Amino acid sequence: MGTQTYTANRFDYDWDYSSRVSLLFGIFTSVAVVGWLVSVMLTSIHLFALPSVPADAPVAGSIEVITSQWAYVFGVPLATLGALYYLTTIAMALWWFDTRHPLIIKILTPITASGVAFSAYFVYLQLFVIGEICPFCMVSAAATVILFGLELAALSSSDTPGLSEMSGDLGGVLGGTTLALVVFPVLMGVATIVGLFAVPMLPLPEMIPFA
Repeated sequence: MGTQTYTANRFDYDWDYSSRVSLLFGIFTSVAVVGWLVSVMLTSIHLFALPSVPADAPVAGSIEVITSQWAYVFGVPLATLGALYYLTTIAMALWWFDTRHPLIIKILTPITASGVAFSAYFVYLQLFVIGEICPFCMVSAAATVILFGLELAALSSSDTPGLSEMSGDLGGVLGGTTLALVVFPVLMGVATIVGLFAVPMLPLPEMIPFA
């Protein structure tokens, strides 16, 4: 199995990657983008579809899930928080492609693990508390599990220093980062989410009913 060896003058260590790590991160990025798109679609449903549902209307299925008390955190749709989570994973993947530094893989582990934990809790709520399933939510949950698995696969395919050895080098990694490559896609994603929330607040003209 081929390896990729990196040694940087700024650091007192080197590291080896399996030749498949780049492929794993490519798949990781694609899955994160899918998760972000699903989360944006769910956010759109919260903002544009749910307001048209009468408050006393009976709901079932996925609508019951996304209108439940667990679908919001301090009034913010859980889907929106999910979109921000996926943007974080996309940024981390782009950061790794830019620097190839193993510190990023180590930082990703708790991030993707937390995504699995939160998704597992919400799947539990759907199955055993709410009693209904939201297909979009399940796709998002599957995406978080896949991201965690891909991250662990990349970690196991890498011969890297311990986190404690690299923890003081965050500044050096940031100094070697092409910020535009990492930040610009994330800003575009954030702007999309902000735009979704801004549209309902615009002073749009009233709809004129047809005769």
